[in-house]
Parts: sequence; C-alpha cells; structure tokens
Amino acid sequence: MAAVEYTEDSIKSLDWKEHIRLRPGMYIGKLGDGSAQDDGIYVLVKEIVDNSIDEHMMGHGKTISIKVSDHRVEVRDYGRGIPLGKVVDCVSKINTGGKYDSGAFQKSVGLNGVGTKAVNALSTYFKVQSFREGETKVAEFNSGNLVNDHKVAATTERNGTFFAFEPDNTVFKNFHFIPEYLDNQIWNYAYLNAGLTINFNGQKYHSENGLLDLLSRKTNVENLRYPIIHIKGEDIEMALTHSNQYGEEYYSFVNGQNTTQGGTHLAAMREAVVKTIRDFYGKNYDAADVRASIVGAIAVRVQEPVFESQTKTKLGSLNVAPDGVTMRTFVNDFVKKALDDYLHKHSDVAEALQKRIIQSERERKEIAGIKKLANDRAKKANLHNKKLRDCRVHFDDKRGDEEKKGETMLFITEGDSASGSITKSRDVQTQAVFSLRGKPFNCYGHTKKVVYENEEFNLLQHALNIEDGLEGLRYRKIVIATDADVDGMHIRLLLLTYFLQFFPELVKNGHVFILETPLFRVRNKKETIYCYSDEERQAAITKLGNKPEITRFKGLGEISPQEFGEFIGEDIRLEPVILQKQTDIEDLLKFYMGKNTPDRQNFIIDKLRVEKDLVEEEV
Repeated sequence: MAAVEYTEDSIKSLDWKEHIRLRPGMYIGKLGDGSAQDDGIYVLVKEIVDNSIDEHMMGHGKTISIKVSDHRVEVRDYGRGIPLGKVVDCVSKINTGGKYDSGAFQKSVGLNGVGTKAVNALSTYFKVQSFREGETKVAEFNSGNLVNDHKVAATTERNGTFFAFEPDNTVFKNFHFIPEYLDNQIWNYAYLNAGLTINFNGQKYHSENGLLDLLSRKTNVENLRYPIIHIKGEDIEMALTHSNQYGEEYYSFVNGQNTTQGGTHLAAMREAVVKTIRDFYGKNYDAADVRASIVGAIAVRVQEPVFESQTKTKLGSLNVAPDGVTMRTFVNDFVKKALDDYLHKHSDVAEALQKRIIQSERERKEIAGIKKLANDRAKKANLHNKKLRDCRVHFDDKRGDEEKKGETMLFITEGDSASGSITKSRDVQTQAVFSLRGKPFNCYGHTKKVVYENEEFNLLQHALNIEDGLEGLRYRKIVIATDADVDGMHIRLLLLTYFLQFFPELVKNGHVFILETPLFRVRNKKETIYCYSDEERQAAITKLGNKPEITRFKGLGEISPQEFGEFIGEDIRLEPVILQKQTDIEDLLKFYMGKNTPDRQNFIIDKLRVEKDLVEEEV
C-alpha cells in the first residue's frame, strides 16, 4: 500500500459557505426530505422566522407574514430592519449579528450568528431586503455566493426585513413541505408570543392565552379529567392537566424554541410537579402514578441558553441567570408556590386530580405481577439476537453525530422473508429490524395489561425502550413495513392501534411512519425504474419504450435484498402518520377497530377499490 504524503498541501481551509455545505449536519441537524417534522427544511424556516420573533420580543413589530409554496419560503416582519450597511454581512459572515449585544437581544433563541448564514449557504436562491426609515437595501445569493448587491434606494415600505429562499434540492433530495408540520410550527410561535399575529399562506395565527391555548388545541376537552391548570411567572409559564390516555405527553420551549427532546427545564418540571402534589395531599404517591396520563407544557426564557446540539432540541443549561440560580431551583420554586396556590383555590380540580392519581395507582398495582413476569420473558427471549436486528447508533445516545441519531429507524416487518431482505440491505449504523410473528392482537378496548400479556407487544415495547416514557426511545423513526395487500394493511392497522392506544405520544411527536415500497419494476437492458403508483408506471413505460419488462411486486418478500437497498437508502420514501388537530384518538379507534357498525360498513363500501381499479393490465 502506497504511503500517503502529509505535506503543507494536505492542509485545506474552507470558507464559511463551503464548510456549511460540506457539513450541513453540524448547523441544521439531519437533512431529510421533509417527511419528519425535524428535517432540515423546517429548521431553515425556523432560523429565518426566529429573527423576526426576536424583533417582536424586543417590542418591535406585532405582525409577521409567511408564505410557503412547493419549494420557496418568504418571510416579512415589521421590526426595525437590519442596519443597511450590514445587510450583506449579517447573512454571509459567520459570527456577525445583533444577538451578541445582550442589550439588543436579552433572551434570544440563537446567539451564535450562524442561522441565516446556514440558510443562505444551503439555498440555491436567497434574498434579504431591509427597510429602514424610508430606505431599502437588497442582496441576493446563490449557495452563499453574492450575485446581486443592490444599491440603497428610496422606499415607502414600513420598516422591517424580508427574506426569501429556495432550499438546494441537491442537499435536501426530493424535499417537500408537509402543511401539518408548518402549521404546528407556526402555532407554536403564536402560543409563545401572546399578542403576535402571524399570517401564513392566507391564514391568521394568533393566541391570547399562550400555553393554555396550546393544550386546548392539543387535547380533547371531553377526555380531560379536570380543566387545564395555567400558571405564569416571570420568564416561566406552565399548563398541565390529566387525560384518560396512557403515557405522559409534554411540550417544552426555551426562548420560543420547541425543545422536542426536553432538557433540564422539562426534567425540573416533572420533578417539581410530583413534589408539590405530594406535599399538597400529604401523601407519598409514587412518581409514576402522579405523572401517568399527564399532559403538560412549559416555556422558560433564559439568558444565553446552552443547548446540546446546534438544532436546539434539548436544553443543557443548568443555570438560568448569571447569579448561579439553577434551572431545577428556578422551576421548583415557581411550581411549589403557583401550583400549590392554584390547588388551594380550586378544590374541584384538586379532588379530580387526586382521583386520577389513585386510579393510576390501582392500575399499576394490578399489572405489577404480570409486568415482572413479562420483563423476565423479554430477557429470556434474547431480544437483541432473535426478534431484533439492532443498529449501532441509537436516538437516545448521550453523545454522537446528531444527524446520524436523527436518521435512526426501526423497521417493523411481517414474516421472515421480508425481514431477511431488509436485514441484508439495511444500513447497520442507523437501521434496525424487528420481525413480527403473525398478526398482532387487536388491543382496542383493552387495558395496558395486554401489553405485558402479549409477547409480541411486550418485546416490541422493550425493543423501543418506551415502557417508562419517550426519554429512552432508541430510534427516531418507527417504520411500519408491511405488504401493500389486504393482510399487510390489516397488520398496519393493528400496529397503529397499539401505538395510539398505549403510546399516543409516539404518533403525536412524529415518530411513526409507513414505508412506501414500489408496486412495479419497469426495465429494459439499459435502465431500471421503480414505480410507486400506476401513474409512475405509465411514465416509465413511456420513457423506456420498446415494450419494457414490467414486474408487479405482490409482497416485500418478493423483493431481493439488493433491490431493497434501493428503497431504504437515500431515496427512502416514508409517509408520516399525522393526527389532525381535530382528531380524537378514542373516536378514531372506536370507528376503525371497535365493533362492526353500519357506519363503518358504509365507509368501507364507499372506499372499496379492487385490483382492477388499482392496476391496469400490464403490457
């Protein structure tokens, strides 16, 4: 093997845009195609909007306009506008920005001056325009390179800033914006900034009651055990209630940033709620019983927050102020007084809350014995060698590449042939495979006891590591990979019922997906095209011409490992399972998985499609 020379020529210096484009994951986390709510294209939107939010927080501008089309984003605020002489520098020079001046931005989301530069470098078109005191300045870029530096001109527009960008489709391959993700992202901005109005694609987003409005929108009021508790203090706001669903569900924010992986503020809230409730009732309730079925939200504002990654999804700050006050003390002191006061003033809420805790305690004790036996069975089943073909990187790793952790996924397959093909073709770094044995049990209407009694459910729960909540979730994406036939669809429904019944936060937090696999393979001697619909098949036939060979895939087991590698690599197609804001899980499961009713029969008949409707005769 020839020796590799290490000389002065080996040392390379990259400018800011080259480094961002070479290592985008360092700046925006994972890339993705838009099928997951934390994919890079949504981070780009956030980085631009955050600047407008910061202006609003400082008292400048009550309205923000956002327009998102297929591949273009436009944001206009009515703040102070970027100083005209610094317009180019603010979007093209690392470590340049107003957020270093703590007098201008006391409690901002971003302090490192990278956000807009990352958007600039990762966009094929990027425009910034500032309006200040009757003058305007425009600059346009391509992949971070300045292509048009317009001179300052007169304007009659109101003060503020306008951004437009088009993400680079060579970086974000086959990307698309999912409206529900943008809707959720923008509503969060409204909830966290009372009085702010955001106009998004013609719709108005506005909140007067902050986190109270957030939980009201996220929950079905009819399923809550008591009215939402809403408490506020200086730089902290909380809302919480208990529902009838399983698990815990939280929404946490720092300086307006949605910390989807929580952090020190959420951990402090969970601890403080338990402590305060124990003290209020004078009972040493088990923490799990207090938190079971809780739905909560917390928002804090701190100076110079420390996040565990560039994408700011988890708060790492221990302190909240220069004087050394810890996040734990800050949250605990607030909850201890505010929640205790609330419960003393609202005896009906206090009574309902205690009944929910006692019910959770009773349910926990009922399954305690079977839970221990189930855990022992899971260990004896040698999970990681038989049912699970694990990957090397995990979502709950404390350290590691953020982009790789974000790409971790568990394929849930049916049958040995399908699981074998995926196992042989997967990326062993980030992709794991769990093999089902037969059809899962229809768990609708059953208590969580069935999760421990049913071996498949119990082993799947252990594989995901979600028995005690999502904090230990080992995979960012849970991918249901079943055949596109009647049996496969049935298994898909049974799995979705399991997740929605017992772990609804997995779906609500955007962790569950459906694997799309091609229905057809169209090929000639020179080229092979995989088609996911009949429209794509017709287009492939037209493209290849001369009567190409057409194969209709009946099941995943028919696809060779070599071919499977084409479908679960860079071009993987995942359909996220998204709950609409008006969807009630109990009503949904009752309709689809409960007893047969005339309404469901009519629905099936109305939606019935047979093979001839799906596929024309192959030519």
